[in-house]
Amino acid sequence: MRFGRTLIAAALLQLVGVAGASAADLRLEQYFAGHTVATGHFGAINGVSRDFKVKLTGTSSGKHFSLREDFRYADGETDRKTWRFTRTGPNTYRGTREDVVGDTEVKITGQTARFTYLVNLEPKGKPNIVRFHDSMVVQPDGSMINNAWVTKYGFPVARTHVVFTRP
Repeated sequence: MRFGRTLIAAALLQLVGVAGASAADLRLEQYFAGHTVATGHFGAINGVSRDFKVKLTGTSSGKHFSLREDFRYADGETDRKTWRFTRTGPNTYRGTREDVVGDTEVKITGQTARFTYLVNLEPKGKPNIVRFHDSMVVQPDGSMINNAWVTKYGFPVARTHVVFTRP
C-alpha cells in the first residue's frame, strides 16, 4: 500500500508549458492560496487502486509558495506532504517535496500547468524511483483537473486523476 500512497501523493502537484505570462495565466500561489480540497483516484498496473481526498493549505511570501497536502485514503490511512515552490519567471516555478528527487520545473501556459519529476517511493529503503508526468488544467467552472502518468524506465506503470475545488 505504501507504493500506491506515495505515487498518489507525488502525482498531485507538478507543472509545465511555454509562452510569456498574461493576465489570464494560471498562478499557483493565487489558485491554491488558503484552503483547497481535492478528490482523486490512483490506479497502477500491479492492481493497486485507491480513492482519496485531500485538504490543501497554501501560503506564500514573496516569490516563495508552500502547499501542504493532507491525504485521507478510503481505507482510513492518512499522509502529509508539503510542496515548496519558488517563482522563477512569469510562467515558471521550481519546486520540490519530501519524496521528490531533486527539483521539478513547472511551466504555465494559459490555464495549464505541466511538469515532470522523479519520486523515490521507498525513501527509507532500497531506492525505487519513478517519474511523474502531470498536466493540471483549470476548468471553466473554476475547478482544476490533474491527470498524471507514472513511468518506470520509460514504461507507464500507473495513472492518477485528481479534481481540485475551492470550498
